Amino acid sequence: MHLIQPRNCVHFRVETMRRKFLIWWGLSCLGLLLSFFAATSVHADSHDAKISAHGYSFYGDLKYSEDFEHFDYVNPDAPKGGEIALGTVGTFDSMHPYTRKGRAGALSSSIYESLLGSGVNGTAAPADVYGEYYGLLAERLEYDDDKNWVIFYMRPEARFSDGTPVTAHDIAFSHNLLLDEGLKSYADAVRQRIPKVEVLDDHTIKFYFSEGISRRSLIDQVGFVPAWSEKWYRETGAGLDESRLDISPGSGPYMVDTVDVNRRVVYKRNPDYWANNLPFNVGRNNFDSIRIEYFGDAEAAFQAFLAGEFTFRTENDSKKWATGYDNPKVRDGAIKKAEFPDGSPPTPSGIVFNLMRPQLKDRRVREAIAMAYNFEWTNASLQYGLFKQRASFTQDTPLMATGIPKGGELKLLKSLGDLVPVDILTQDARVPHSSNEARLFDRRNARKAMALLDDAGWLVADDGIRRNSEGEILSLNYLFNSSSPDTLSGAMENFVANVRKLGVEVEFEKVDSSQYTSRERDRDYDLVYDSYSAFLGTGTGLMQRFGSEAAEFSLFNPAGLASPLVDAIIEASLNAKTRADEEASLMALDRALRYEFIMIPVWYNPSYWVAYYDIFEHPKSIPPYELGQLDFWWYNEEKAAGLKASGALR
Repeated sequence: MHLIQPRNCVHFRVETMRRKFLIWWGLSCLGLLLSFFAATSVHADSHDAKISAHGYSFYGDLKYSEDFEHFDYVNPDAPKGGEIALGTVGTFDSMHPYTRKGRAGALSSSIYESLLGSGVNGTAAPADVYGEYYGLLAERLEYDDDKNWVIFYMRPEARFSDGTPVTAHDIAFSHNLLLDEGLKSYADAVRQRIPKVEVLDDHTIKFYFSEGISRRSLIDQVGFVPAWSEKWYRETGAGLDESRLDISPGSGPYMVDTVDVNRRVVYKRNPDYWANNLPFNVGRNNFDSIRIEYFGDAEAAFQAFLAGEFTFRTENDSKKWATGYDNPKVRDGAIKKAEFPDGSPPTPSGIVFNLMRPQLKDRRVREAIAMAYNFEWTNASLQYGLFKQRASFTQDTPLMATGIPKGGELKLLKSLGDLVPVDILTQDARVPHSSNEARLFDRRNARKAMALLDDAGWLVADDGIRRNSEGEILSLNYLFNSSSPDTLSGAMENFVANVRKLGVEVEFEKVDSSQYTSRERDRDYDLVYDSYSAFLGTGTGLMQRFGSEAAEFSLFNPAGLASPLVDAIIEASLNAKTRADEEASLMALDRALRYEFIMIPVWYNPSYWVAYYDIFEHPKSIPPYELGQLDFWWYNEEKAAGLKASGALR
């Protein structure tokens, strides 16, 4: 289970969870063995075998050897300098991203590092492999063959930006602070799995893991605890669960430079960054500064980009992508418009049902509401036919459930006995309904929806409103972020109009970003436009997102899903001994989640859409799992000077 940060309403793609679970296939057993022995050393003592390595993966395979010079996809000679500026919509009142209180500024977690390294704001590094983690604050780690414990040997040269050393005491302090004052769902899960942490000396720390549980996500969990300065917290008396603008120093390549609440945040590269020359960082962290500009709505942000107020934009609005860039700057080449392949699975976004609401516990009601969504019309009429309809939580990957279960997946499901409904074993994996592209309100689907609602006991009264036998109205509140792109807002308004035609009362409640965040945390909605995480690797984070143990309050389970079947599949996945078993369990999980029907899936884009001023360079080959604009792109000073001289850029 990785540390998962509270959601931030940020409309550029770098705002991710602590780590992205991605997919890495095609390694033979022989290749795994060769990689393992090349990357690690194994020695025995009187008790058990120990593994010592410069990095970690669950199966022991590491692409990069201990003497690697840099990641394959970076430009080791990339120049340092310049600025990249991004735009986002919304507000913020804090620079502290690890609390439920307040709304943190974009990228505010990026100044912190951990024992194992990641990319900017927790993105994948390296970005060309799945499930491999390499030492950053730690130069190596050691663990027993059964993964009952792990020891991290830290780099003595590591420093916070105020010049004080980063020690094992800081790591232990951070770990315990998260348990004492962090998110309850996180703390409860970690306490069950990690009963003890021990500081062996100033630069050596040992974590112990509970017996009788899966070894999944234990070593990487503690390896990604953010390093906070114990000295700063002691001296200031600050607490973790509070909103504030002054924050503890980080040890990362960037420091907070300027904070202008609700207008901008600027991060500057630390010239004294302790790890500048580590192979892990060669060719990375190339900009002198990263600037985030805040705007009140999506259109204001777009116009500001065209005016040159910021320089890099990840587009998520199909209308703008199709028509909005017919602009002199684009035609003249000052702004480059490009598509890059995205090797990661699409985010499972959609209209999420709050399963804690009585009227939504009945699957027939959820099925009927879903029938009101017309993907085909929406895509053709509002989105220029640029999207595909998402069906799966592992869309377009080998883990996507298709047809009826077979092979290892079928074997696993049968082993779960009566927990598995017959329909799951005998019917194809659930896919979204199809609709008439020519008509927003598909009458064929409407008839099916009305029959489902009738069958569920919600009958149409004389006033055209559906009521149950007790006279209660079937009403729903749909919580929506008012700063969302206009195209998304329009699509959801059409959906709501269709639901109302079924005799269901729907309040489409648009609120500002702050209210949205607060309401979402309190689960104050019946429907909400939200997302889950793709799960193309197993780990205890699956329980936090989809499991029952924290369903009533987890921020990362907006549906409140609590399914014994899903719990059992996750448990089986956590205990998988081989990649084949892991893959089978995750395919079963995809199938089960689609069967539980916790959300109406909408659309996805298999590519990155980006527009940027022609002042940036990137490697010829973008790695499959990150676009990396903040990580391994760089600034071309000559091009920037030319655009500024021409007036195209401020």
